[in-house]
Amino acid sequence: MNFGEKLKQVRTERNLTQPQMAEAIGIEQSYLSKLENDKSVPSAEMFQSIIKSLNLDAKDFLKDIDKKILQGSLKQIPEVAHYLNTTIAVKVHNVKQWLLGSAAACVLGFVGLLAANNGIFFANNLYKYESPGVFLANEPEDIFEQFSKILNLKASANIINREEFSKQLADFEMTRKRPVAVEKDRDYGTVFYQEVDGGRRKFSLVNVRYVLSMPNKILQFLGGIFVFCGILGFFMEWRLRKLQVT
Repeated sequence: MNFGEKLKQVRTERNLTQPQMAEAIGIEQSYLSKLENDKSVPSAEMFQSIIKSLNLDAKDFLKDIDKKILQGSLKQIPEVAHYLNTTIAVKVHNVKQWLLGSAAACVLGFVGLLAANNGIFFANNLYKYESPGVFLANEPEDIFEQFSKILNLKASANIINREEFSKQLADFEMTRKRPVAVEKDRDYGTVFYQEVDGGRRKFSLVNVRYVLSMPNKILQFLGGIFVFCGILGFFMEWRLRKLQVT
């Protein structure tokens, strides 16, 4: 919108004729006609007189006028210069905030991706432990490897016969030697013990494998969204700035 078009719009909205508006401002009707038809450019004093006489807010009056016109023929008017400087300052502030937000989104996204991949907040490793069976409080921990040897020594010393040997070995195999494997999402060390009915179990670490846990999958997904939004923010700001320049 040109200056003259805006001035005519104000007059029309107030239901004023050119003579009435010219009288209100204190100028000739012919000069008002030239202003409305953009055949004349108002001076700083005339602009101030128009704003004051019509009880207008300079910012509200200028915001509808084309920026190229404000930066050209009207830039010598102090109110116009102040309006342009304020607009630029606000625009620069908004761009900085937009870029900072985009950068923050990218940083948070990358941190989330790294944290998920490295298991910083939630473990990604699965620790596999195995226990050969249940041993009693008065038995050595390697009873499962030594039990048959102990029975052989007893049989050799004629403490037990072959029938008792077979019975005790079968009973041990059935009731005591019960292998169990468990997987833990955190490290319990190379060995840990667990109290169970009839005795204790000794679990030994046999394998560690990398598995992306569900919390880290969610964190990875959110991190990807943040990175995408950050990059999209930079791209949108660049495109909008390019369009405005064009």
